[in-house]
Amino acid sequence: MESVKSLNHVGIAVRSIDDQRPFYEGALGAEFECYEEVPTQKVKVGFFKVGDVRLELLEPTDPSSPVAKFLESRGEGLHHLAFTVDDIEARIADLKESGLRMIDETPRLGAHNMKIAFAHPKSTFGVLTELCEPAS
Repeated sequence: MESVKSLNHVGIAVRSIDDQRPFYEGALGAEFECYEEVPTQKVKVGFFKVGDVRLELLEPTDPSSPVAKFLESRGEGLHHLAFTVDDIEARIADLKESGLRMIDETPRLGAHNMKIAFAHPKSTFGVLTELCEPAS
């Protein structure tokens, strides 16, 4: 089984990216990269760079979205860790074969046109884990 390449980003669920932007840019000195809307996920994302790490702030655009439901039940905060992989389909197959429960059995498109898939937190010791294959 091939290992992940790197930490791609840390996902943070927020009610409003604009309300939190001064904290990330001011207090942390993070560099704002861009906004992007992902209609299939019903979220608006804001990317920030802090050193070699990217933060992805997730703001729901619909009250029925998974992020809105997360905010309702848990409040704002850490949502997921995302890791870069070279071949997401092969990685999903390897993880399923090893007994890991996947939320996404096939990849879907995420921000920056990356192929993404989530592993269920019940299989990853409570941490929602995302696999990301960057667009070529």
